[in-house]
This record gives sequence, structure tokens and C-alpha cells, in this order.
Amino acid sequence: MDSLMHRILDISPVWVYLTVFLLVFAEDAIFVGFVIPGETAAVLGGVAASQGHVDLWLMIVLVVVAAIVGDSVGYEVGKHFGTRLLAAPFLDRHRARLDRAQDFLSRRGGWAVFLGRFTAFFRAVMPALAGTARMPYPKFLSFNATGGIVWGVTFVLIGHAAGLSYEHVAKTVGRGMAIAVAVVVVLALIAWKIRESRHEKAEEADYQATHPKQ
Repeated sequence: MDSLMHRILDISPVWVYLTVFLLVFAEDAIFVGFVIPGETAAVLGGVAASQGHVDLWLMIVLVVVAAIVGDSVGYEVGKHFGTRLLAAPFLDRHRARLDRAQDFLSRRGGWAVFLGRFTAFFRAVMPALAGTARMPYPKFLSFNATGGIVWGVTFVLIGHAAGLSYEHVAKTVGRGMAIAVAVVVVLALIAWKIRESRHEKAEEADYQATHPKQ
């Protein structure tokens, strides 16, 4: 954690703002969220703000704007190219989750756009699916903006609180204990991600079993 904070503080504030903005924007553009950690970037932006390296409220505004604009780009891409894109071979391994996302969108409409913002896979594909389904843009924008505001504010503040909490723990019980706590948290997150990955693989296997290739 110490090393992470020092690295963040070594970067020019302008580059911190720009990097976080671009990562959040790119994650929310069509399917790029499979590989780009926009959520992690928002949290790290909050950590940088906790150290006084960047302004907290400016970081929140940038993350929210990036989320909303990124989703709008994804919507337009889905509207114009969605049918061909969804049939692309590189999405075959995600077909089960795509079907689930499309079903969620058909049942929940705008609320699927809002709630999808808080699930990594849905966050990457829901804007494009909404565009492909020809959801009216004003309706999409209203749910997209609301979700972007709630998500952006929440995750930047999580990072800000984590940075402040780390500093408080470090001052109270020492750097060694604070780092140990941080390591435990990271290991717990890794274990959760491994469990999530196994669950996704099981879903894909079930999908392949019920939808054999012709």
C-alpha cells in the first residue's frame, strides 16, 4: 500500500486526472471493459485525493462524466453496429452472460441500464445492448446518467476512505500492521475474484451443453 501511494504521488496530478478519465471512459465503451479496470481507476483516483494529490470533487466530476459519456458512446456503437458485433466469434465464450444481459434488459428496461452499472460484465455490454435494442436515447440517458453519478461518487469515495483509513491505521498501530491489513484485504479480493471466475466458467459450460454448435 505504501508503494502504491508513493507511485500515485509521483505522477503529475494532470496525468492522474487524465488516466482515470480515459480508463473509466474506455471501460464503458463497447466491450473494452473486459480488459480495462475502470472501477479500479475510480478507486485509485479516490486514493490520490485522500493524499491531497488531486482534488476530490474534481476527480468525482471527471469519473462521472467519463462514465456517462463512455456509456453514450457504447450506446451509439450498439445502435449502428450491434447486431454484427454481438455475432462476433470473440464473444462466443461470453455467450451465456450476454444472453442473461439481454434477458435482463428486456425485463427491466431502463433499470437494467442503471443496475448494470454496478456489475463489471453488464457495465461493459449494457450500453451497446440498449443501443442494439433501440431503447429511446432520452430514456437511456436518464438511467445512464443516474447510474453514472451514483457509481462514480461511490467508488471515488471508497478510494478516498480507503486512503484515509490506511493513514489512520498506520499512525495508530504502525506501518507494518497497516500493510498487513492491506495484504489481507487484497488476498480476500483475489479469492473472491477466483470464485467468481469459476462460477462464470460453470455458466459457460452449462451454456455450451445446452447450446451445442451446429
